[in-house]
This record gives sequence, C-alpha cells and structure tokens, in this order.
Amino acid sequence: MKLLKLFRSKIYIAQLLIVSILVIGVLGYRYISNYSWMEAVYMTVITMATVGFSEVKPLDTPSKVFTIFLIISSVFIVAYAISVVTEYVLGKNSVQLLKKKRVKNKIKDFSGHIIICGYGRNGAQAAERLGSYKRPFVVIEKDKEVIERYEDEVLFIEGDATDDEALIEAGVSKAKYLITALPDDASNLFVVLSSRQLNKELFIISRASLINSQRKLILAGADKVIMPDKIGGDHMASLVVMPDLISFMDKLSTEGKHTTTLEEIAIEDLTDKVTGNSLRDLDLRKRTGCTIIGYIAPDGDYIINPEADLQLESKSKVIVLGRPEQIMKLNEIFQIG
Repeated sequence: MKLLKLFRSKIYIAQLLIVSILVIGVLGYRYISNYSWMEAVYMTVITMATVGFSEVKPLDTPSKVFTIFLIISSVFIVAYAISVVTEYVLGKNSVQLLKKKRVKNKIKDFSGHIIICGYGRNGAQAAERLGSYKRPFVVIEKDKEVIERYEDEVLFIEGDATDDEALIEAGVSKAKYLITALPDDASNLFVVLSSRQLNKELFIISRASLINSQRKLILAGADKVIMPDKIGGDHMASLVVMPDLISFMDKLSTEGKHTTTLEEIAIEDLTDKVTGNSLRDLDLRKRTGCTIIGYIAPDGDYIINPEADLQLESKSKVIVLGRPEQIMKLNEIFQIG
C-alpha cells in the first residue's frame, strides 16, 4: 500500500511538471515571439510533441534559444512521466500479486475459521464483531473499491461469493462457519446451496430481506436465517415499550472498558479445572466475579438462571455474564481460547 502511494505521488509530480512546462511554453512564445495565444499554444504543443511541423512564424534568435530549452525540457519531462506511469502499472500489478499470495498463504493456515460473503453494512458489522473477539475470518467481496479501502484491516478474497472458486479459495472445506450477507436473497440462496455442497458440516448463517425467503434458505441448507430489517423494527418498538431494559441489553453488546459482556463457554473448558459436577462446584462468582445466567444442554435446550445444584453434562455450555476484566480473569484461570 505504501509503495502504491509512492507511485501515485510520482505521478502527481509528473503531471505538475508537464503542466508547468506547457504554461512556460505558452507564456514564452506569447511574450518572446509575440505570438497570439492560439499560436503560442500550438507552437508549445508541437514543440513538446516533437512532431516536426514547421513554426507558425519565422523565429528570431531569442525565440530559437527558448525553443531549444523547451525541446530539451520536454523530452526529459515526458520521458520521466512515461517511466513513472509504466512503473506504476507494473508496480501495482506486482503489489496485487503479492497481496493475493499473502492472503492465500494465510488461508492455508486457517482451520475452523469464518467466511463472510459480502462486505456491505451487515457484512462489515459481522467482521468488526468477529475482529473484537479475535476470531479468524476471511471476506469474499467483488467490489474492488471496497477491497482497496479496507484491505489493511480485513483479509479479502476478490471474487463473486456465488462462484464455487471463490468459496474454495476462501477455504470453505476447512471453515466452521459461513455468513452470507449479500443484499440479494437469490444470491444468498445460491451461496447457501454451493457452500452446503462443498462442506456438509459447515454452520451457515444467511441474511434475508423477505419473509418468503426464510423457508427457502433453510431448505437450501442454512442453519440460521437473520432478517436485519425485522430485528431493527422489533428493536425500535421495544425501545418504546421497555426503554431501560433495551438500553441495558445494548450495553451488553458494546465494547468498552466498563461495559458488561456475555460469553458462551463449553463445559469441557471448565470442568477439567475443578472437582465436582455441578454449577455450585464451578464457583465462578467467587473465583472470577462472573455470573452464570444460562445453561445450554447437549440437546439444545436452554435453561435461564439455572440452579446451583444443576448437574453438568458433557457437550453442554454455560452463558456467563461479567465485565471485561472478569471475563479476562475467567479466561486466564481456565485457559479458555
């Protein structure tokens, strides 16, 4: 990126030099040779282009000296401009090749990562959230301008997410999750179908705009279908009905030193470090300051505010509530993540 910026600055310098010598040429012929403005422009252009056309009027000695200066200056400046443009084109191609190679090498090392299809409003929000949790992800995006704008922050695959080659290049066979956030439901449906065929174990989350698309996306292989517009409407209505509760819930999903955070933790990460087989035995409140507010059984059943004597089962999870420093202490004690 820095190399391309350097090339662009050289191009600006070359443009400035060409404009400067053009202005000097016009002014010189206008006041040294007493040409009209049109004649001065014409003489300057044919002199800089070195096309060999004859002069408008016979040149006196000062005009000839000025013409020699203009020809020599033009040759060097035009040659410099051509070299800069050539260097920029070749350099840009080289930089793009290096970037693509770097992305491929990173993806080769990925396993269990997340693929985001589309870097629009929803895709960018998903990427930002995953980045805050330091989860490895790659974005498939076909808009070159978007890629160039955010390529220093996000790992991009340039291509169409509906194309199997783009999914394969993003490592779909080794990915654990796929989020398709394309603006068109038909495109999301195609991505779901393709990615499900390429990876049967993939957990697919799809965006939908129309209610009728939900069922089709699930039939195509999506595990979860999210309707951002519906969620937004529900959220706004909830702010009217129970504003304080919704404002508190919003704070759970914001990043900050003093905000509260929800964390989902597998029981296997906790029980290996304690003796006993119940929530009471974990004693997370005393050891970390975190509070267990939910329990997810192996069959997917949710228990809100579980009792302390609840017996823990393998492949179950707990939902933990705590401030960032408490969550960090939890991760350090149990070596999670």
